[in-house]
Amino acid sequence: MENLSQYEEKMKKSLESLYSEFSTIRAGRANPHVLDKITVDYYGTASTLQQVANVTVPEARMIQIQPWESSLIKEIEKAILCSDLGITPTNDGKSIRLVFPELTEERRKDLVKDVKKKSENAKVAIRNIRRDANDAVKKQVKASEISEDESKQFEDKIQKLTDKYVAEVDKAVEEKSKEILTV
Repeated sequence: MENLSQYEEKMKKSLESLYSEFSTIRAGRANPHVLDKITVDYYGTASTLQQVANVTVPEARMIQIQPWESSLIKEIEKAILCSDLGITPTNDGKSIRLVFPELTEERRKDLVKDVKKKSENAKVAIRNIRRDANDAVKKQVKASEISEDESKQFEDKIQKLTDKYVAEVDKAVEEKSKEILTV
């Protein structure tokens, strides 16, 4: 068990996944990342909005989408309406605007609950990685590849890694919750 970096890498990926999920949660301000999961049919290929249009944020609560081809406007509108964004797009024939309404107190609290649920999933993933690492250490002890003392050292290092990444998740939750609750 000379190399713990593979487990740390997995924990890091769990944290990065959480960050990317957080970026798609809208917090009352226009954030182009809320469109990351929306795809449109572009000549038979499912493409993200960033691949077929220029996405800008001209105001704090507005996103403007300017497709490379005007024929895509209807397709993009349909994709946004079918998504779980909850915003009705408006178009002027050349571009599409998404105006983000002010979030209600209740909606903000729901979003914070959603953030906490996503963070719990990330913590579970990190703990599962810890379990896998500890299992690998136990197998090596059984196979007499490492001593009991070495196994204790590895388990301590694994626990420290786990604590570090769980703390990172808690910090991310705190920041995102603060962002959502700020009016």
